Amino acid sequence: MKDDKRLKRKVRNSYIVSTVSITLVLFLLGSVGYLMTAALKVAKTLQESIAVTVELSSEISDNQRAEIEKQLAEEIIVSSIRFSSRTEKAEDEEFRKMFGAEFEEVLPENPLPDSFELTLSAASEDQQLLDDFIGAMERIPGVEHVSYPARMAQRLHATVNKIRLVLILFGGALLVISLILLSNTIRLAIFSKRYLINTMKLVGATKWFIMKPFLGSSITQGIIAGVAAAMLFCLAVYGLNEAVPELMTFAEIRKITVILGAMIVGGVVISGLFTFAALNKFVNMKSNKIYLY
Repeated sequence: MKDDKRLKRKVRNSYIVSTVSITLVLFLLGSVGYLMTAALKVAKTLQESIAVTVELSSEISDNQRAEIEKQLAEEIIVSSIRFSSRTEKAEDEEFRKMFGAEFEEVLPENPLPDSFELTLSAASEDQQLLDDFIGAMERIPGVEHVSYPARMAQRLHATVNKIRLVLILFGGALLVISLILLSNTIRLAIFSKRYLINTMKLVGATKWFIMKPFLGSSITQGIIAGVAAAMLFCLAVYGLNEAVPELMTFAEIRKITVILGAMIVGGVVISGLFTFAALNKFVNMKSNKIYLY
């Protein structure tokens, strides 16, 4: 009787430990995934912050300007376009601070040209594409000059690429380590039931008959772990949102929903696959070898 209670307690404890382990790993992976996507989003925003100024000739007509704007809008590398007139520039306070008096008293006419202010998309990280774009813009009739911070753009893209590589390597390493730990935890849980599995084999139970209750239990375990991890993640995100309310946008809510769903599905898949692999090993093991473990 005492042995039965001790066995039940050991089985229950191993089940709880494996469930908690799966919960914590799913929470960790979800949190790291959320931070990685946020970091990649910031990196993409930085790439799209590069500005290009396309200065127009003073003799250009409205039709020519419209054609140039249409041509710029068709470029895949261009994210947004804003027309800035010479009058608008002259009224800018920062420009006027450069002069001790009204610049009209210093210069005979407004020296600033009309221009298109462009922001580039993430495709601008392709240096060849960016150089071809700048060269093509300079050859357009009516365009006087195209300027952009070339050195800053190169450094920015190089830095962003390094950040991406580090994040991918870190996330991949964490995923592999987490899966190995989960695999060992679930194998130990099944290992504690190896004598029960062997007894069922000796009385003539089929392989599927033995595995079915264990797999059903593992799926339930995965659901419980996934829901628990999702609750922990929601609690962490709620605390983060209280500290930084600006982070919670519609896009963030959609991303969080995807992560929560992935946690629950991941819990079921991970628990089911690793349980199946461990069960398959002990079910196929010969009875005289099971005592060697």
